[in-house]
Amino acid sequence: MAEVAPIGAGGTPHPRTPEPDGTLRIRGGVGGIRFQFEELLAGAAALDGLVLQLQAIEVEAERVKVALFPHQASAYTSGSNAIIAVGESGREIGWVREQLQRIGSDVRASHREYEFAESHAAIRLRMGMGMPVLATGPNPLDLGQRGATEGAVRDLTRILALMMGLPPVAANLSGATVGPTDVGAVLRAIVAVPGLDFLRPRPVSVSRGEIATERIDLSAAGMLRELDDVGATSESEIEVLQVDKDGARAWVVLIPGTQPGNPPGGSNPLDEAGIAEALGYNSMETSKAIRQALLEAGAAAGEAVVAVGHSQGGIHAMNLSKDKAFLAEYDLKFVVTAGSPVGGITPQAGIGSLHLEHEQDWVPGAEGKANPDTKDRVTVTMTNPILEPGEDQGIGPAHKLSRYEEGAKLVQLSSDPSLAASTATLGGILGAGGVAKVSRFKLTRETPPAPRGRR
Repeated sequence: MAEVAPIGAGGTPHPRTPEPDGTLRIRGGVGGIRFQFEELLAGAAALDGLVLQLQAIEVEAERVKVALFPHQASAYTSGSNAIIAVGESGREIGWVREQLQRIGSDVRASHREYEFAESHAAIRLRMGMGMPVLATGPNPLDLGQRGATEGAVRDLTRILALMMGLPPVAANLSGATVGPTDVGAVLRAIVAVPGLDFLRPRPVSVSRGEIATERIDLSAAGMLRELDDVGATSESEIEVLQVDKDGARAWVVLIPGTQPGNPPGGSNPLDEAGIAEALGYNSMETSKAIRQALLEAGAAAGEAVVAVGHSQGGIHAMNLSKDKAFLAEYDLKFVVTAGSPVGGITPQAGIGSLHLEHEQDWVPGAEGKANPDTKDRVTVTMTNPILEPGEDQGIGPAHKLSRYEEGAKLVQLSSDPSLAASTATLGGILGAGGVAKVSRFKLTRETPPAPRGRR
């Protein structure tokens, strides 16, 4: 169970790591330290109100004491006792007021120190000082753990080029004049490199595919299992689930991870060029396609939506949480991501999210930013070792969606307050599961225009 960091001399919080729950490290949510500090600050504000009331009582007690002075001579003993009693009461009220003021001041000082420590850590992280630099050995996938990736911001262009299957020269050409932690600017610079304009976003059309009625487990683990099936049995398809809960409809959008193109930038918007669109252009075309898919599935304006995505799909899902056009149409309630770099995406207030990461998966840290610690945003880092001898690493065995499904099952069983609240929120939106209408939609990226001078 997460607790507020102990306060040392001068009201300074001692540094601490996210609380462990077995093989899970948990950050954010109602058990997160930032939310608890917010609660303490709210309490300090309430104390301020009490202090003002006590000050008014002190003034009134002094006024009563002064009013008793003329009557002291007529009944000296009782008059003196009354004056003394009122005076002592006023002093005791003043003592309580001073203690409350001190408590409020200490809470605010502690919060200031915490904010300073967080800012200092963030600056070090962005300067590449907080973690070891990425490996540069012969294996281009030897990138180390997620935390190391977040710290090695100086290698951001190389990491992004690797994610998109581009040669290192593309990164070297792109990053010279771009701030090292502005992932969007870096990607737009990569797209501007001669010969890489195929990475530029293009309109995405939507065509309806298979429709079925199935029993679906609507827990985070169940939806990741369904998402794994979508990615394994189709290409360039997303899935939309219609869920009926207590007479009200809710919708789930499942977005697979990157599906390598041959070559990238072809008709599949979920290929490597989709990473550039997701991180560099806020999923501008894919978000429109998801909105269109929901419309064709029968979703009405204002109905509740949950978005679930793996890797690149998680970035698209999280980008919906700040897409004004999407949010004007649908009530996005919750986002689940697995192995996705989404630390730089700030959702609209009130949208909950659960982010699953693994410390041996470098992809979630590929943009060089950790997920913020807020009430509505819970990040779970899996720490169980998963590298198996002889296993085909690919982009990394820790990045497999099946691994994250295992982590989601542990989340569901956890009694940690942040995870319990996240699980309850998701269950409140969708229910435990049951029969759902399942619709597949194929997304097709527009053919690029022919180069000038060609027909």
